[in-house]
Amino acid sequence: MAPLESARRRPGHRTHRVAVLFVTLVAGLFALPGVAVAAPAAQLNAADMALLTGVRLAGLWEMPAGVMAAERGQSPRVREIGAEIARQHEQLDLLCVEAANKLGALLPSDATAEQKGWLGEMQEANGAQFDQIFVTRLRIAHGKIFPVIGAVRAATRDATVRKLADDANKFVTDHMAMLESTGLVRWNQMPPAAIPPAQSDSLVAAAQAGAPLAPTVSVGTTIVWVVFLAALGVGGWTTWRIMRRT
Repeated sequence: MAPLESARRRPGHRTHRVAVLFVTLVAGLFALPGVAVAAPAAQLNAADMALLTGVRLAGLWEMPAGVMAAERGQSPRVREIGAEIARQHEQLDLLCVEAANKLGALLPSDATAEQKGWLGEMQEANGAQFDQIFVTRLRIAHGKIFPVIGAVRAATRDATVRKLADDANKFVTDHMAMLESTGLVRWNQMPPAAIPPAQSDSLVAAAQAGAPLAPTVSVGTTIVWVVFLAALGVGGWTTWRIMRRT
């Protein structure tokens, strides 16, 4: 009876083996990724990072400068402009942070030592002297970031950076016009224009040596196949263990 029973079980036993092996192969095939893999994160160059860094740094010191002007400006026009520049820089800063988050870039969280020095200079001034320092410092700063915006907008390959450049251009142009409307801009003290517009070396250096891009993980074809074959091997070993137990 034992041989007969064993013979009767063999067809079912073979069927069970085939079923388990089939399941293992199917699982392996599903584990194999398709041709399309996750696209790498945006590759930002030094100029792109110069724009992101410059816009962020501008907001970090010009927002408190605008608030200070709104509270301490002697001229009603300076107080009005200070409040408006602070408000608009808050909006631009949000756009900059959103763009950086989308691109996986890290931004400065504090103003530079030079910018803090300008704020300290304003803090110690009063009356007409304060108004003059406020207008002069902000107008020169806007003049420095303005050519950076144009150069990056003209050459960047990233749509998010282009959008930020367009937004920043509108704000900076508006701010320069507001500051000039005070009549306090000393044109003879303005830096000469560079043709073609020269990017700020300090911003490029800060972008290269400062905040790095968030690390990205890409999966190569070789690694995909190694993982697939390993999964298939584990599945085969498991199949053998299951068949051995039956």
